[in-house]
Amino acid sequence: MISFESDYNTGAHPQILKRLAKTNLEALSGYGTDPYCESAREKIKATCRCPQAQVEFFIGGTQTNSVIISTILRDFEGVIAAQTGHVSIHEAGAVEFTGHKVLEVSQKDGKIEPATLRGFMEDFYADGNHEHMVFPGMVYISHPTEYGTLYTKEELSEISAICRSFRVPLYLDGAQLGYGLMSRETDVTLPEIAELCDVFYIGGTKVGALCGEAVVFTKQNMPAHFMTSVKKRGALLAKGRLLGIQFDTLFSDGLYFEISRHAIEMAEQMKAIFRRKGLTFYLESPTNQQFIILENSHLEQLRKNVAVSFWEKYDDSHTVVRFATSWSTTKDDLSALEELL
Repeated sequence: MISFESDYNTGAHPQILKRLAKTNLEALSGYGTDPYCESAREKIKATCRCPQAQVEFFIGGTQTNSVIISTILRDFEGVIAAQTGHVSIHEAGAVEFTGHKVLEVSQKDGKIEPATLRGFMEDFYADGNHEHMVFPGMVYISHPTEYGTLYTKEELSEISAICRSFRVPLYLDGAQLGYGLMSRETDVTLPEIAELCDVFYIGGTKVGALCGEAVVFTKQNMPAHFMTSVKKRGALLAKGRLLGIQFDTLFSDGLYFEISRHAIEMAEQMKAIFRRKGLTFYLESPTNQQFIILENSHLEQLRKNVAVSFWEKYDDSHTVVRFATSWSTTKDDLSALEELL
């Protein structure tokens, strides 16, 4: 069985495991106050070219989104997200569980269009009854999106400008950020994301780590008493070293970008296989996630030897299937896939 089901189905990059083992017997202070966490913070700030940034670590993406959104929003506010956004459909109501509504807006290829966002904000404040409604207090986007698509620098700049004009923070979910940054088709860099967003996170779980996400507050805007709020939400890891060591490793010698670049190269080779086989793309993704329309009978046969993700029903006889590459994808995996297709 070969797996293209997700980009986190294998364990961790060997360099991370080696570093965890090497530091295992060191007695270190807890809750992210150890020297490895501090080193990782400094490396991330330098890579983002954002020396004023405040960086904290979390275990996983849903936890990160829930904590960040609920600590930034006031009690009468909700978060704007695309109808296909991760917090909208794939986090089991985690944001709503904190008492904040997800305010869904229409999307195109997984992205919120700037005109749509501006229209939503203008319509809200033009409504004579808006005092009786959930206020839009934050804009959530992901890069890449649920469909592996990317915001351009122009789109991100427009969205950022709209957020500033309405005085709401822009939050970018970067669970798979490395793959967006290393895409052949992107014109967005990490320093530009730091400049345009108020807060974002750098995903580790899906980009070579055992677990972990690094949240970056870019404008000295970390909520007051943040650690207390994190602990109140059950998200403060006592052995914070486990996250710090992993991110310190990922941001040493360009490993994070090397891992991401490899997955993109594997995805490009996979796309070539799909084209040779005459398969139909659901949409064109420039990242490590590829979405293919398969006949249900073909999918059933393929699943005997290949793990893939169901994404959505296309029609009664076809299914949209996601194939994902990662740091551990090999050319042998791709050769086996081509033979099985």
